[in-house]
Amino acid sequence: MPVLRDLFIKLSEIKPINDASKQMGLRFGAQKVVGGITTEDAVKKIQELNNKGMSVTFDNLGEFITERSEANIEKDKIIEMIKASNQAKINAHLSVKLTQIGLNIDYDFALENIREIMKAAKEANMFVNLDMESYPKKVETMKILDELLKEYDNVGTVIQAYLFDSPQDVLKYKDVRLRIVKGAYKEPGNIAYQDKTDIDKSFFELIKAHLTNGTGFTSIATHDHNIINKVKAFVKENNISNDKFEFQMLYGFRTEYQHELVKEGYNFCVYLPYGPDWYAYFMRRIAERPQNINLVVKSVTTSKRFQYGAVAALSLLGALFLRKRK
Repeated sequence: MPVLRDLFIKLSEIKPINDASKQMGLRFGAQKVVGGITTEDAVKKIQELNNKGMSVTFDNLGEFITERSEANIEKDKIIEMIKASNQAKINAHLSVKLTQIGLNIDYDFALENIREIMKAAKEANMFVNLDMESYPKKVETMKILDELLKEYDNVGTVIQAYLFDSPQDVLKYKDVRLRIVKGAYKEPGNIAYQDKTDIDKSFFELIKAHLTNGTGFTSIATHDHNIINKVKAFVKENNISNDKFEFQMLYGFRTEYQHELVKEGYNFCVYLPYGPDWYAYFMRRIAERPQNINLVVKSVTTSKRFQYGAVAALSLLGALFLRKRK
């Protein structure tokens, strides 16, 4: 399993394949976990989820942003979605990666872009979540969060349970809305837990800490029913109101379980990615749980000849990667 995880993380970082995927539309099962290509697709999907009693956090996917012009295009797409959501009066908020709007280019440039997004979100009465990326970007992300919190009360971020310094972050931002996750990137052992048992333990401790300290709302992002059951028991034992937290899952995963949680009366939020830049996101989802490769296999059995060639190319890249590891 660790080898497969490393493989798909590596595949997610290959820009030429990502660029080629933009020309294909959703393929290889990605349509099952990505909510469409356009703003209109995303709004329609959000309306469907709202009708099932779920709120949504939408993510306009964008990868490998290296030019200011590209970052500005992504920023404009995000603002377009904020305005479209407000006009449609849907129950949704924004998740955004700062590298998508220029953090890899220039810190001040990214700060300027996120401030423009925050202005649009405030006017739409919408919350903005700064998604957390790999560890090298964490310091800058937290610095931007601190700047935004001086001006806005509708912004928060993500805490990753496998990082050793996450307990301090949860306490620092105890009055801020946080999404707590296990973590999806490959980080070294000197900064992050490597064993699933350690990560799960840290995850639950962070959830408890944020639920019982301060006033911040807690988004518990997991598909792990064992963690969810522990949270249910903990909030009941400690008389914590359901209004203080929500469960959150990715679009397309454990759908029936999502509906069960809604029926049980819990706040539930679906993380809905959309846009033509779907490839790297899709590879990371497979990396998190390699069994998701079934999405690819099932899709290819009914796809066109070109799709077979694309999957063959992925297989070749994977073989080359594995060969290098030996």
